[in-house]
Formats: sequence, structure tokens, C-alpha cells
Amino acid sequence: MQDKLHSLLNNRRPKPLGLERTYAVLLPLVFWDDQWHILYQLRSEAISQPGEVSFPGGRVEAGETYQEAAIRETMEELNLSSDQIDILGELDYLVFGKSMIRCFVGILQMDWTSIKPNEEVAKLFTIPLSTMQRLEPTYYQLDSIIDPQSNFPFERIRGGKEYPFSHHQRLVPFYEGLEENLWGMTAQFTQGFVEMIKDSQ
Repeated sequence: MQDKLHSLLNNRRPKPLGLERTYAVLLPLVFWDDQWHILYQLRSEAISQPGEVSFPGGRVEAGETYQEAAIRETMEELNLSSDQIDILGELDYLVFGKSMIRCFVGILQMDWTSIKPNEEVAKLFTIPLSTMQRLEPTYYQLDSIIDPQSNFPFERIRGGKEYPFSHHQRLVPFYEGLEENLWGMTAQFTQGFVEMIKDSQ
């Protein structure tokens, strides 16, 4: 039994409990106007989360790695070829509810103004990396409320409905003063990338 358990655990790759959906995105860098910029896209009205600022990305398909998914989604959404995407590495990832999102950083080897995105993208825009290095996002608290009328067995927990459930409060980042509303997971990945650069200086 011990040997079997050792083999099972040694050959197992841990993952977040309850994980059902996996996604990968690309934080694209472009060199333009004599400086580095982060490329963002505005999601079109034809897809989920319309009008939101995001990075190219989507669901990881069976049989592909997270990096392969990030490259494929970027190729599809921005109509690029794989040789125009130079992957530099991966940032810290996000686990939210039953979903995990991993973010890769890559350089687009082209003039970004010539990109003709597909129908999922309403428009593209960039923000100089130097600008993002001067900004700090503001974190706003988002509260969720326990519904005492739900069928959750509160009576089985000491404290019942007053139990200090940790998921009642969530902090959501917003960048202030930008032309577009940069917030949520895209803001978190942006901040993580910028802080990584600051920490290395």
C-alpha cells in the first residue's frame, strides 16, 4: 500500500481543488514610437464580457499546453502567425472559483498598427510601459451577501449564518485616469508584470 501511494503521489501533478475550466492569455508587448508598450484589446459586442479591456486568450483545449493555448488564441484573435509571437515567459497565475487563468508575456514582432483582428475584437490600443510603471491600481472591495433563505445547512456550523466565511469580501483592482476602463484580472496581470520589472531594478 505504501509503495502504491508513493507511486501515485510522485507521478501526480497537483492542481487547485474544484478546478473545472482552464484559460490562457498573452500579455503582448510591442515596440512602437521608440518605447515599449503593452497591447490591449476591447472585446466586441458579439462575445461574452462585451466592451471590456482584455488580453488575447481563451480556454485551453484538450491536448494543448497553456502556452500553446495562449499562442493559438492570439493568432486567432489578432490574425497573426506563430512566428510573429516571441514568448518570453510566464507570470503568476490566477485561480478564481472553479477557473484558473495563466498569463504569458510575449513580444509581437511586427507593427501593431497593421493588425487586423477578428470579429471578437472591437479595437486595439496600447499603453506605454513607462506610463504603467508610474501608476498603481486602486483596489475596491466587493462584498457578497449570505442568503439566509438558501438551502445551505448553516445549523451544522458553529456560528451559523454569522460564521466568518472568508469569501464574503473580494478586492478588485481598477487603474484610474486611463482612456479605457482597465480593471479586474487584466489589471491584476498588468500589475504583476509591472511589479516584476520594478523589483528587478
